[in-house]
Amino acid sequence: MKRLQGFILLLILACSCIQGFSEALVINGIYQGKDLYVKNPFSDDGAGFCVYEVIVNGETTKDEINSSAFAIDFNILGINSGEDLEVIIRHKDGCSPLVLNPEAVKPHSTFKVTDIDVSNNVLSWTTTNESGPLPYIVEQFRWNKWVKAGEVQGNGKGGDYRFKLVPYSGENKVRVKQVDYTDQPRYSDAVKYNPSMAKVDFSPKQKVDDVIKFTAATRYEIFDIYGNLVETGYGSTIDVTNLERKEEYYLNYDSSFGETFKKK
Repeated sequence: MKRLQGFILLLILACSCIQGFSEALVINGIYQGKDLYVKNPFSDDGAGFCVYEVIVNGETTKDEINSSAFAIDFNILGINSGEDLEVIIRHKDGCSPLVLNPEAVKPHSTFKVTDIDVSNNVLSWTTTNESGPLPYIVEQFRWNKWVKAGEVQGNGKGGDYRFKLVPYSGENKVRVKQVDYTDQPRYSDAVKYNPSMAKVDFSPKQKVDDVIKFTAATRYEIFDIYGNLVETGYGSTIDVTNLERKEEYYLNYDSSFGETFKKK
């Protein structure tokens, strides 16, 4: 009986021990050539430090983690710059390690454009020196501002990219940009070109009942007198039945901006 009680006590202690080592902090990113630094508090029970194991891409690291702070050195694991990372920091219950520089494994916008051109309304560009898979945002300069036209996902290594443009009449200007964790955009040079297309017009000019008609399909924006965007899209007509009656609005379309009309 005593032996059975002793076995049950050992089993309870073992389960408690397992429960004390049940949490993990997981970080995914891209190796940018920098270490991760971890603040490692004492465990809640006061017996040693919080972190007891660090696993990088399935391999347990040999970093010295029994201290109040330690570095995760990816270089000694043979990880190459630009390689995907999965970092699992296993720690005890009741305490929380803190990664001091999580931005070290976030993609950075470092691309360089070696060639950029527009042909047949297709924007093509070639890049080098990418540090991680960030989207390229394609922008057109229209309505006296830069307007997003679409996105192309960057591969993180560089190469050739293409994007089909919706042009407007007159001189067109287009560029690409990336925005990384710093929220600071990185731009390519702008490219100018002149598509062969007639200027778009709209009707009725002054007072509009239910529909605005364009002479050709175009991108458009409608703002109220307070500067709020109320309609946006692409097409040859706009249904304006939902706009407030007797109010004035501003219309941007094709290469024209600031045209005014009133809702009947």
